[in-house]
Amino acid sequence: MEHRKPENFSDRIALGLTLALRFVADTFFAKRYGHRAVVLETVAGVPGMVAGMWQHLRSLRGMKHDSRGWIKTLLEEAENERMHLMIFVEIAKPSAFERYAILFAQAIFWNFYFLLYVFFPKVAHRMVGYFEEQAVISYTQYLEQVDAGEIENIPAPALAIEYYGLQQDATLRDVILSVRADEAGHRDENHQMADVLSATKGEPLGSSAK
Repeated sequence: MEHRKPENFSDRIALGLTLALRFVADTFFAKRYGHRAVVLETVAGVPGMVAGMWQHLRSLRGMKHDSRGWIKTLLEEAENERMHLMIFVEIAKPSAFERYAILFAQAIFWNFYFLLYVFFPKVAHRMVGYFEEQAVISYTQYLEQVDAGEIENIPAPALAIEYYGLQQDATLRDVILSVRADEAGHRDENHQMADVLSATKGEPLGSSAK
């Protein structure tokens, strides 16, 4: 699955929110892709945790099984994004300013996404699908800079080698390819979740379970 064309007003809202975030990232980080990854992966780790937590609580309150298995998928997504952050912290070595920017961005985005997910879960998943589309584009551009020699193809951090099962002589290029593949998977999953919620008129996952 590549770019998902907006099919209705809510899709256009989701895409608009994503492009606004993309504009902010481009403004602050331009082509400093390692540093961009540190901040954006902090934000990217929020949706899966928020959505997984909310669906977990709905399952408890409704005493209904998560028949679609989304809770596990969403929490695994959050953990995967957290590991991306840990890896790029070792690569980019964020400054004190960037660390404070991370705290600010996470605080704002957590509350925004929580409210969005509670009231408009379809839009929330669609936005994450578009967010991950942009992540794939950013990592592709990052890869192009490495291949062009504009960014040094440094050895992969030990954490990345262990997490992805890479060869001991793996490089930054291998890490980017692995992370980009993860983002493509999250893109497809979230677009599919939005489709399911659209088909069921926004009913929570597991709502049909007895």
